[in-house]
Parts: sequence; structure tokens; C-alpha cells
Amino acid sequence: MKYTISEARSELKAGKITSLELVKESIKTFEDDKKSKLPLNAFLEMYDDAEKKAEEADKEIAQAKADGKLDELFDKKPLLGIPFAVKDNISVKGKRLTCASKILEGYVAPYNATVIARLEEKGAIPLGRCNQDEFAMGSSTEYSAYGPTRNPINREYVSGGSSGGSAAAVAANQALFGLGTETGGSVRLPASYCGIYGLKTTYGVLSRWGVVAFGSSLDQVGLLAHTPDDIALPLWAMSGEDFYDDTSADLPGKDELKSLSAYSAADFSKLKIAIPRQFLETKGMDSDVKAAFDATRKWFEDKGAKIETVDLPILDAASACYYVIALSEAASNLSRFDGIRYGHRVDPGEGYDELYTQTRSEGFGPEVKRRIVIGNYVLSEQFSGDTYKKGMTVRARIQKEMEKLFKSYDLVICPTCPTTAFKLGQKVDSPLEMYLSDLFTTFVNLARITAISVPSGNASSGMPIGIQFAGPMFGEVKLLQIAKAWDADHAGCGVPCK
Repeated sequence: MKYTISEARSELKAGKITSLELVKESIKTFEDDKKSKLPLNAFLEMYDDAEKKAEEADKEIAQAKADGKLDELFDKKPLLGIPFAVKDNISVKGKRLTCASKILEGYVAPYNATVIARLEEKGAIPLGRCNQDEFAMGSSTEYSAYGPTRNPINREYVSGGSSGGSAAAVAANQALFGLGTETGGSVRLPASYCGIYGLKTTYGVLSRWGVVAFGSSLDQVGLLAHTPDDIALPLWAMSGEDFYDDTSADLPGKDELKSLSAYSAADFSKLKIAIPRQFLETKGMDSDVKAAFDATRKWFEDKGAKIETVDLPILDAASACYYVIALSEAASNLSRFDGIRYGHRVDPGEGYDELYTQTRSEGFGPEVKRRIVIGNYVLSEQFSGDTYKKGMTVRARIQKEMEKLFKSYDLVICPTCPTTAFKLGQKVDSPLEMYLSDLFTTFVNLARITAISVPSGNASSGMPIGIQFAGPMFGEVKLLQIAKAWDADHAGCGVPCK
């Protein structure tokens, strides 16, 4: 399915392809891949009504064409007939939702998440659910009850996490775009590892209604696609205040996303960019990643942007702060999975305490258990008044410092990750090393700002490199315009290029 959304729209309107053909091609790719020696394992299943929805979209297009109202139809439903991938923690009514965990085995979502409902209103078709790290806890999509997702660039490597299934599906052209979720980098990281674009939205821009919670004050739905345009249009369709989510908010200037323009030369000459010194001094950064970042910096300078290195000492505490807050919230949120109301149950017949204990022991994987234990430790009577409170204080300081920074600068740039994708199994038994994959991403979630990972060529290993552009809260439009200018100069480059 080697189409962008705009290309597919044009072909659908011209009658050169049908939505059913797009869906069938994805299903065939999925079925063929399952038989391969090293299956990608991006999709866990294709939805059984995707073809029917595609047929309905084709009928709408045919009727509008006969009535001479084709443009009117596509203006009302700009994503009509476009199939997309769904992460396995986002509710699709009547479909299985397991968060890649045994404890939710057999659970069926009773309603659509708001983001799904809004995409369907604009004509898009949910194609299937994608693999992820269990309950979105991980950076490699190896912590899944369904096995790991492989990187489509090299199947010996990880796809990143926790939205690795959605990223791999898009990168392998199994879907035109994909939905992921972010708590500390789970969209941007797999986007970087798989060589595509990944947007983390401002907290509140996309409703969390119908999305299974990991860390409620950090979680946010994000998008994965081959181009900034393919992120902009679905974002336009999904964004905005939602009655069911009190933390939701409207996105200023969202209508500009419907027909995204690239940042102009005049705009670049006024652009002020900050590079945190703390990230430049990070130990363990791959030389290829550093070279790609240097090339990115030069690209901005050649465009006329002013770049300065800034000192933000508080960023040194971002990772520790993130894990204190995220794991505390995870322990609280996951307490509802007890074998009583839904999902997997082990009933030893010895009372509720034994039922809870054995259900959770058998249902949760090792990484989720680890995070629940740490989160409950932080929230315990002896520590909750100190450790958790300190984490929230540091978070408030990070938010304040980033807000202050964006009064003087338009953009922050840094690598998305210190390294490229690593081999399957390399870090799965080393939690601390795995957690450090999020070193450059967690500050964005803590500050509740927006950021995008853009593909910046490949390392000597052949694996993709991602560079991160971060903007202020509700800065999605400008961020995507800058990314579109980047894409115009870099699309198809195998190495950092102009």
C-alpha cells in the first residue's frame, strides 16, 4: 500500500482504485507476512468488518460521482475510504482490546474511543489492532503477550515501543497511517526506529476517552505516518474538546491542518531554536546519531534560523521524575484489573485475596509487575509524602522552565533517541538500559508540550535515525509546517542530506 493519504484520495476520486482494494491489499500483506520465516507481527488481527466498511465507502463515492457531488463528499469526509492501524489499547466498538496482555484476554470494547469515532465520521476505516508493549510499558514492543514486533527495515531488530506495532505497520506499508499512544515517548521512539514521522500531541488535544490508561496525567494519543501531511489531516479530524474528557482542549488554528502548507523561507529567517546543553553532553550517544543531528542543525542554519545552546539543568532530573510519576499512576490505574469485572480470571476457590493475587500474578507480564511494584513502593505510606511529592515538584519546575523557554524560542531540537534500534533480546532483561531509551523524550510529556520525530537518514548499520522537533503547547500547526519543509528536502534520503 505505497500511497500517501493525498495520493490515495486522488486515486479514489478518479476511480483508479477502490477502498476495498486498499483494504484487501493490507489484509493480503498481513496474511502473507504471517507465513514468513520472521513475521513482522505488527498487526495482531484485521477487523472482520473492514472490507464491508470499504465497500460502503466505495458506494458513497460512486453515488456522489453520479450526482456530481464528489468534491462536496470529500470535503465533508476527507478521509473517506482510508484504512488505518489502531494500537491495541484504543477502544473500537465490538472489537477485542487486550493491551497485549493476558489479563485482558477475550475483552471486547463496548464503545468507540473518541478518536476512533471522529476518524470514522470523516470516512476513515479502522483496519485492525496492532501489537504493543503490554499496557504500553516498554520501549521495544518485546513486552507483549503476543511476542515481539520486528523492525521492517531489518527483522533482527526491535521496532521501538510501546507503539511498535503501529509504527511497523505504517513503515511496512500495511496501513496509510497509524494511531499510537504516548506516556514518555512511545510514538516518537518507534517512529525514529522505523524511519517514519511520529507526532506526540499537546496534552488534551486528542481525547483520552476510550484509551486504556497507563499514566493519566501523561498519556496522549499520537500519530504515525510517512509524511507530515498524513499526520496533519487525521489530527484535524480527531482534535478538539470532548465532553467525555475533562482534560481535552481545542487546537488553535486546526483548520490549517486540512491543507498543510510548508514553512516558508521568510518564516525560517525569523525562527529561533534552542538546543539543551544537557542533551549534547549525553554519554553513550551513537556517533551516527550525532552526525545526523549535526546535519539537522546545519539544515536549519542554512535556512536562516538562529540556533543557540541553552542550559536547562532541570532536564537532568526528567527521567527520574517521569518514572516516579508514571509508575505511581500505573500502579493505581492497573489496580482495576483484578479478575472480577472483566478479562482473565484464576479462581483458586480460596477467597478473594487469593483470586486477586493469582489472577494478577498469572495475567500480568514481568515488566508490568515490575512497574506495579515500584509504583506501589513509591506510593506506600513511608514514601508517598516524599518521593511522589518531590516528583510532582520537579515536574512543575520542568513545565515552568519550558514555558519560559518558549517565550524566547520557537523550537527545541535534539535526537529522538541516543541510539538507533537495537537487536531483539539485547536489552529485554536490562530494565535500566531499556528505560534510558526515553532519555530525550520524557521531558516533552512532563511539560505537556508537543513534539515530532522526523526521519533523518540511516546509520552505518542501515537502521533509521530520528531527530526530534519540540514546540510549545498547542504548537502542532507550526511544528507540522516545519516538518513538511524538512520532508520536502529529505524525503527518500538514505543518509542525512539537504
